[in-house]
Amino acid sequence: MTDAPPVIELHGVTFAYPPLRSSDVVLEDVSLAAEPLDFLGIIGPNGGGKTTLLKLMLGLLRPQQGSVTVLGRRPSEMRRFVGYVPQHARVDPTVAADVLDVVLTGRLAHSSWGFRYRKNDIDKAMQALEATATADLAKRPIGAISGGQRQRVLIARALAAEPRLLLLDEPTAGVDPHSEQGLTDLLHRLNQRLPIVLVSHDVSFVSVHLKRVACLNRRLTCHRADQISAETIAHLYHDDVRALHHEATCPLSDPGCSEGCSRTPQCHGMAPDSPSNHHHHDADNTTHDGNAGG
Repeated sequence: MTDAPPVIELHGVTFAYPPLRSSDVVLEDVSLAAEPLDFLGIIGPNGGGKTTLLKLMLGLLRPQQGSVTVLGRRPSEMRRFVGYVPQHARVDPTVAADVLDVVLTGRLAHSSWGFRYRKNDIDKAMQALEATATADLAKRPIGAISGGQRQRVLIARALAAEPRLLLLDEPTAGVDPHSEQGLTDLLHRLNQRLPIVLVSHDVSFVSVHLKRVACLNRRLTCHRADQISAETIAHLYHDDVRALHHEATCPLSDPGCSEGCSRTPQCHGMAPDSPSNHHHHDADNTTHDGNAGG
């Protein structure tokens, strides 16, 4: 960490969706600071407030109590400097758009010509595609690429906006293990120049690859990634957990990545102790049934 001011700062944030009843509070007294070049993961159960927290950081919502600043200003004022990759972004395969067209939409905030792009916009979009190793897909129809490729393209769209901060909602959801490792390596490279905050249900991913983990279930606590343990997860999900072991040949095994990350002894696989519960809080590689929520 440096002496530079936080890129994201929340102080005593409380938020509830209307009607404003105490039982409807989604976030309660949440404080958090993301530092320059932070690589911060937010984990927690469905309905714990993760996606709501991202929306507050984007300025799409405002808290009833407390304050949120992004890059030193109100989030709504700095939205153009934030690259956002939403969860399960819908891409209509019937739309006559190629990959470059999609990435160019990331330049709209910089364009005074609407959908008429300048050469500089095209250059920036191509640079973003090159940074995500998808330049060879530029003229490919968006509906004809794989899920892993589509996720890289959506990250390229965020990069085309020349952001000073990246926010990602479930970036590895729905991609195969090979594509996930490629995405992990990409995020590590981007983190060399950009702070990254991401939401994930994958305890393995955040505990192995990220620098810090914010555990959110209405209230928030922050830990170093290597401090995440079975006890931490049990407290977060209000559930007993048991250890799981994945052999190296298992597709759910996460040996680390080419950036040098490897799983820590404190974070071996964890899952609820009850066999009737099908949600896997597994820190070697966690998957959750059902839709991600916040």
